[in-house]
Amino acid sequence: MRAVKKLVLLLLVIGAAAAWWFIREAPVRYVYQTQPVLRGSITATISATGKVDAVEMVEVGTQVSGTIKEIYADYNSEVSKGQLIALLDPDVLQSRVEEAKAGLVLAQAGVERSKASLTDAERAYKRSRELWERSLVARSELDTAETTLILARASLSESNAKVVQAQATLRQAEVNLGYTRIVSPVDGVVISRQVEVGQTVAASLQTPTLFSIARDLTQMRIEASIDEADIGRIADGQRAVCKFDAWPKEEFEGRVAQVRLAPEIVSNVVTYTVVLNIANPDMKLKPGMTANVTIITEERDNVIKIAAAALRFTPPADALPERKQEQQEGNMVSPLGMPRMPRRSAAQKGGEQAVWVVENGRLAGSVPITEQGISDRTWIEIPNSPLREGQELAVSYEREGA
Repeated sequence: MRAVKKLVLLLLVIGAAAAWWFIREAPVRYVYQTQPVLRGSITATISATGKVDAVEMVEVGTQVSGTIKEIYADYNSEVSKGQLIALLDPDVLQSRVEEAKAGLVLAQAGVERSKASLTDAERAYKRSRELWERSLVARSELDTAETTLILARASLSESNAKVVQAQATLRQAEVNLGYTRIVSPVDGVVISRQVEVGQTVAASLQTPTLFSIARDLTQMRIEASIDEADIGRIADGQRAVCKFDAWPKEEFEGRVAQVRLAPEIVSNVVTYTVVLNIANPDMKLKPGMTANVTIITEERDNVIKIAAAALRFTPPADALPERKQEQQEGNMVSPLGMPRMPRRSAAQKGGEQAVWVVENGRLAGSVPITEQGISDRTWIEIPNSPLREGQELAVSYEREGA
């Protein structure tokens, strides 16, 4: 019985050793997905979103308070410069004009009264002087006549000033009356109307906006927010491709017109506003639309380029040429039965990036990448590289049979 147990134990040990040997020696195969090295053009871009607006938008308001009596323009109305688009009730301001006119007449009457007083004072002074020269009156009477003359002249000057003041008041009243006529300052299209007939507007603190008029909707602009990390690559005149949800199958071309210096900080993220001009001859674009903007910062032709995923590829440890050599040398297992750590490949030394060439379905070796050009996030330009057009580079792998 004891012999049988020993025999069973021996068979189990032999079976375990055979299984371990089989697993140890069984080759692990990998299937690599690849992208070829290509020669062609590459375009570096920056993506952002922005809002469409008219190049020139005029806010039409009122300088006087009052009640809206009539409205002559509505949304989408085409208006010309000087056209009447709204009217405030003029009754109150008309009464102020009449009051100012009456004040002017009163001031002019005061001038006539002052002139008469001056004439009388001049005659009295002349008589007093003649009598004083003949020693018929005292010097005090001559002085009193002279003082009266001076006061009469001052009164006339005051009356003339009141006339000027009354004229200014009348002009101001007439100007305010004219402000009850709201006219368009430019040729354009009414984008918004913010008042209704019967509504009272108060212009005491600030000018209320009544209408928004776009001068020319065939030329639009887009204000896009660009992250501070990318703003250094933006320059005036760069071409941009714009897409809109309303026209998903069309692309609109724009140009960078301005890079504004004022930063905008939202949630500790610094962005800068970039203004793009875009033509709108067919009037397809409307103010307020959201634009998906792709700004082309640089373009190059006839260059060697590789897939960006190839630079992110990390091969399986047991598929490296160095590890295969260790397997052949029997160094995969340490004396304690633990797998050894793989040695660093030549391409990984010094922390430089590398790509892996695949030949006949296997890794043939790595090629260090010491210099990179522009990128479109999918492809990367590789200048001065030993890579050849058509070489297959590994981008990912799967374990065979997995």
